[in-house]
Amino acid sequence: MLKTYMSKQTTPFILTLAMACTMMIGPFSIDTYLPAFPSIAGDLGVELQSISLSISFYIFSIAFSQLIGGALSDRFGRRQVLVCGLIIYSIASTLIASAQNLPMLLLCRVFQAFGAGWVIVSVPALVRDRVSGKEAARLFAMLGFIIILAPGVAPSVGSAFLAMGSWRSIFIFMAGYALLLIPVCYYVIFKDIPTAVRKPLSTGILKRYRDVLSVRAARPYILWQGLAFSILMLFIANASFIYQEHFAQSETAFSLLFAVNIAAMLGFNLLNQVLLSYFDSHQILQFATFTQIVGVVVLLIATCFHWQLYSVVPAMMLTVGSMGAISPNIQACFLEYFPESSGTGAALLGAAQFGISGILSGLSTLLPQTMGSIVACMTVCSVVTTYFLLQSRRSVEAAPTPA
Repeated sequence: MLKTYMSKQTTPFILTLAMACTMMIGPFSIDTYLPAFPSIAGDLGVELQSISLSISFYIFSIAFSQLIGGALSDRFGRRQVLVCGLIIYSIASTLIASAQNLPMLLLCRVFQAFGAGWVIVSVPALVRDRVSGKEAARLFAMLGFIIILAPGVAPSVGSAFLAMGSWRSIFIFMAGYALLLIPVCYYVIFKDIPTAVRKPLSTGILKRYRDVLSVRAARPYILWQGLAFSILMLFIANASFIYQEHFAQSETAFSLLFAVNIAAMLGFNLLNQVLLSYFDSHQILQFATFTQIVGVVVLLIATCFHWQLYSVVPAMMLTVGSMGAISPNIQACFLEYFPESSGTGAALLGAAQFGISGILSGLSTLLPQTMGSIVACMTVCSVVTTYFLLQSRRSVEAAPTPA
């Protein structure tokens, strides 16, 4: 009944835009306040490095919060969890704006991450509730196209608020943004979903996660997503060192070099949407993952033989840009197995993405900060994704078994 209803539905641009704006809470929470780090450190009387802890606290907390929020959305429904997440996020953002010391700031960032996690885990589940297969991959790709723009826009938004007032105004903006999304959810995202179409599940949270993890064919996608995303996070965390210190580029040049990687992600995202008319999601996922592997191999060769910047940039664009096609297709392939527990499935995928990448990027800081160390970490991640790529090829012929 659910599939019959959803197959007759269209996905208009306004709905896609509303979902993307909701998902943008994630990257906005990380990137909007980056320009304000020196101001926050000075105001709270701490070192700049201490403010960087607020990102680590946020990433680890959002990974854990998705595990809770995803299961709750299957139990009580998407609307309740998403709206509650927005309210929690708004309250936490307001408290951050009034923080007078570092412990209060970090505690409220954890609180904020819990709200954000409940929000961003609900959207992929909503996509799977509506459509499946190629249509799901296409919608994930459209969402990804808009979301990829957020990290590029967010620092400029933060700088604008910083120019008009103190760093606290940035978090007031975040609080207001979350509140504005609540009517958007009610009047756009949930507008054409009859309450009778989706019945919340009554099974326990732990059993639901066991059921998801018991689907052997789906398991590779969890670590696949986490490790592929870790390659992207390793680049983001070390981009300043790679371009400004290792290759001795100026701040202006760094901005341009960073931007071409975002442009590559957008390019892969657009290519993905075109290819979905001719190939299925898993075929495109294989192609995109293979492209990332090739990019990492070229980076490894370039590092070993001390190639110049102009040779490294195209390889980095392949490595980073391929995520524009990897993420939406992993989401579509993985959630295809869980039509009745897509919230739980999305939670596991999101937690793996943030949890694994947070741990690996954190551990990478223990290594010497050299180009060789960074590329070596990327290579390890790429070797493991190759394994999961081969594993998934063996099971792709089997039809998905709904959990």
